[in-house]
Amino acid sequence: MVALPFVPEARLLNAPKITVVGSYATGLTMKVERLPNCGETLLGTGYRVDFGGKGSNQAVGCARLGARVSFVAKIGKDSFGESALALYRDERLDVTHVSQTADAPTGVGFIVVEAASGNNCIVIDPGANDLLTAADVSGCTAAFESCGVVLTQLEIPVAAAEAAMVHGRARGAITILNPAPVRPLPSSVLQAVDILTPNVVEAKVLAGRAPDAAIAPEQVARELIRSGVKQVVMTLGENGALIVTDSSASRVPAINVKAADTTGAGDAFNAGLAMALACGETLEDAVRFAVVTGGLAITKEGVIPSLPHGDEVIAFYRQSGAMQPPWLSAGAAHASEL
Repeated sequence: MVALPFVPEARLLNAPKITVVGSYATGLTMKVERLPNCGETLLGTGYRVDFGGKGSNQAVGCARLGARVSFVAKIGKDSFGESALALYRDERLDVTHVSQTADAPTGVGFIVVEAASGNNCIVIDPGANDLLTAADVSGCTAAFESCGVVLTQLEIPVAAAEAAMVHGRARGAITILNPAPVRPLPSSVLQAVDILTPNVVEAKVLAGRAPDAAIAPEQVARELIRSGVKQVVMTLGENGALIVTDSSASRVPAINVKAADTTGAGDAFNAGLAMALACGETLEDAVRFAVVTGGLAITKEGVIPSLPHGDEVIAFYRQSGAMQPPWLSAGAAHASEL
């Protein structure tokens, strides 16, 4: 596994601090002509090892946009864990609170992809991610100091994610929960969420509905707000995003790009949202920025390679003629001095 070089474009002069509490997992992928039957052994091709884990991806995404990022996570004392730390060094993440344990291996996912159709089978062992506790998170007090946004997901135990949001809110940070992989959550968790970022299916499950229930996205979002969430930003794929608060609802359209791989879109969207909010944007303007970062991510294959740097976002704004956020320009000006 080769770590990507750090690119300092769009690094802010007074960069906002974002704390990400989440997972890391190594992805092991190979392609087959067809998916195997039970008990069958097949020959595969194209084996590769990738960086993964939603927490890790979103932390890297925030750093590439110019944020100072503190990452809170647990990995194994093994070669995959060392590769993760090398990635974070290259991306300039603060890994003070990334702990290594000998009690479990680094999280890993085995992915078998049918070459012609793209259909796949995935088996995940969370490994050390499952050992991240609420006490671990609570002990990382320095990670939450002076942070503008706390961002977490559900690839770690729910108690750890809840602790992240509780500590973030106690320090005046905006709390964002990206509820993936989705599972029912107690009201105490939802009430600690300032901004929930589900896709349509995740929103339905969180609202206690069937994944295929015929219900309008705005109605589902309002049910979640009644459960205690302050605001919902629902990702709609090629249709952009839906913003729902207790008093309003609006849609932000997707940008027009040619899709190569949608895998990293959600992580890039959440990173863009966190960055814009940390820089003081309104929710609607932050979602508009997140739609851009999420859209740019689908133009490249892979997740880490697709997460955009600030200069790539600036280039998109210039080429499209759209008005870019002023703080992004400030970051680019500072980057030219580095």
